[in-house]
Amino acid sequence: MESKDFVVPFDKKIGLKNYDPGYTGDFKHRKEAKKKLKDDIKKLAQLQDVLYASNTYGLLIIIQALDAAGKDSVIKHVMSGVNPQGCNVLSFKAPSTEELNHDYLWRCVRSLPEKGMIGIFNRSYYEEVIVTKVHPELLDKEKLPPYKDLKSLIAERFEEINHLEKYLIKNGIILLKFFLNVSKKEQKNRFLKRITQPEKNWKFSLADVKERGHWDDYLKAFEEVFNNTSTKNAPWHIIPADNKWFTHTVIADIIVRKLKELNLKYPEVSEEHKKEILKVKEILEAE
Repeated sequence: MESKDFVVPFDKKIGLKNYDPGYTGDFKHRKEAKKKLKDDIKKLAQLQDVLYASNTYGLLIIIQALDAAGKDSVIKHVMSGVNPQGCNVLSFKAPSTEELNHDYLWRCVRSLPEKGMIGIFNRSYYEEVIVTKVHPELLDKEKLPPYKDLKSLIAERFEEINHLEKYLIKNGIILLKFFLNVSKKEQKNRFLKRITQPEKNWKFSLADVKERGHWDDYLKAFEEVFNNTSTKNAPWHIIPADNKWFTHTVIADIIVRKLKELNLKYPEVSEEHKKEILKVKEILEAE
């Protein structure tokens, strides 16, 4: 399994019809994938420790998807081994009155991870070029200055997002952007489970089912996002999401590979500090 297999190219247009939501790679069975996931969770814990200690880079993970694609499940399983002190998860729902009184990037920018930290955005500023594309009436709440038309506004936002991400990368924020590609059939199955299984009833939302009626519009909106914001240094990854065990395995693998690429090391200790450590060691041993 190569992470490049899931990367959206930055130099040509793609269509989601060419990406199979049920793809499971070379894994012959689920147990094989789970073993790799378990190993990668351990590696991720070690790499996070060095990331935190080195305090040079921050990692921002953006997860976008249609409803019931498994965003929460990815966070729960893939990040199960990390130190909570070094990780922050934010879920961006419909903007509040305060958020609507700011620019559309504000609520996400103020929540960016510090150096040494892992930040996870469950949805993100990309909602402003996805949901608003499907439901342009929502833009009325943003009280925007006059603009030409929806198409030109979305195009401007793509440009602004690309500039933001370029700026973040130059300042040490590494970006990993994941789209969980679930099929319409599998989404239906997951909605039915939320209805028929009492312990899952709390997850059910009539609004999610209503949004299902805009399925094709959302796919077109996502394709526009990929074709305009998948860049060389901040590419999108389209992850098959019909089999959660495979989704988790692929995402964990990509995160581990990216952190390894940074060649992070623990901070060097000065000679003076080493002498102080030895002195304290002697005092403790003499007690």
